[in-house]
Amino acid sequence: MDKTVKEQLLELAEENYQRFASSLLPTIDNVLGVRLPLLRKMAKTIAKGDWRTYLKQAENDYFEEIMLQGMVIGCVRCDLEEKLLYVSDFVPKIDNWSVCDSFCVGLTFTKSNQERVWDFLQPYLQSNKEYELRFGVVMLLNFYVDPVYIQRVFEKLDMIKHEGYYVKMAVAWALSVCYVKDAHATLAYLQQCSLDDFTYNKTLQKITESHRVDADTKKRIRAMKRK
Repeated sequence: MDKTVKEQLLELAEENYQRFASSLLPTIDNVLGVRLPLLRKMAKTIAKGDWRTYLKQAENDYFEEIMLQGMVIGCVRCDLEEKLLYVSDFVPKIDNWSVCDSFCVGLTFTKSNQERVWDFLQPYLQSNKEYELRFGVVMLLNFYVDPVYIQRVFEKLDMIKHEGYYVKMAVAWALSVCYVKDAHATLAYLQQCSLDDFTYNKTLQKITESHRVDADTKKRIRAMKRK
């Protein structure tokens, strides 16, 4: 008899890795300790089979069960509107940065459907829920930091006024990605933005942590810090 997904995950769990992974995820307490490459491998296998039944019946007891569903949605082949339905069903399950960010990275169909997915993301970018907003922002930094969209990305990020730590960190991360892609446009934005002090200063910090920014530039960026 085939093992259930939960049984497979329980077998793959490692105690030491569980301790390490849990330390990185302070907002949750249901981590089994399965390494991400193993989850990706499982996701690819599920996506080749009856994945619709899997997604309908999937359980949400453990971090890894939720992470796996997100990975499967990224892997499956179906038309765009069906895919977006699965994405919107999944987003409410996101309750930590790790599931959010891994899920977003896997939604590569966005690259060939930018305009449609941009429209789809707008309600998330206006949400008052921390992880819905983070989902929207991480989608922007993965798929919309390009010459066509970067000004629209600045506008959207500037409108976010949410106190959640994981929202602020995502906005700072997104702007550091913008800086690496287009330093001139990003500096122009930062000089007239309405970001709160924490997010603004965190953005500068993330830019200076980039290996792609030279020492002189880092010095100038640090001098822009708000006191």
